[in-house]
Amino acid sequence: MATLIYATNVSLDGYIEDADGAFDFFPVDDEVFADHTDLVRSVGTLLYGRRLYEAMAVWETNTDLAAQSTPFAEFAAAWQAPSKVVYSRSLAAASTANTRIERDFDPAAVRELKDADSRDFLLGGANLADQAFKAGLVDVVQIYVLPVVVGGGKPGLPTGMRADLELIDERLFGNGVVRLRYRTVGA
Repeated sequence: MATLIYATNVSLDGYIEDADGAFDFFPVDDEVFADHTDLVRSVGTLLYGRRLYEAMAVWETNTDLAAQSTPFAEFAAAWQAPSKVVYSRSLAAASTANTRIERDFDPAAVRELKDADSRDFLLGGANLADQAFKAGLVDVVQIYVLPVVVGGGKPGLPTGMRADLELIDERLFGNGVVRLRYRTVGA
């Protein structure tokens, strides 16, 4: 059975976007970037909402990105390898290979996928994470806490619900980013 990992980058006050919808506060750093690459490399399936998928698809559709550096080439290869499921009612077609579009997030279908697969799933996108948390599908939460307070915006974790977590790993990077990895209690 696969593990479903929700991973996100958040400001210290818990936001993935500021009040203007921007996410321009991420400190670019090879050490943190390599850690993200290792995470993506470890999974067999990516579950994305439309907005995150469109932002990440450039790692396959824009070959100039991979040509910029060895870390970028490694991330592009890692991102292209897993299968992808994109949840969107508006996206007409996928721009990347090995990608299918689902119109609605169906918790039962995701549970069946997890039960049938031995490779882990990586879930991205706060709206999708909200649905997965509320359906009891999230096994692990991996948060990269950025050393900035943005004062408001889009929360990186679900609201209006409780989830008990157990810390299983943490790492402090040289640029002040902290990676926290939790297991959901009962997972």
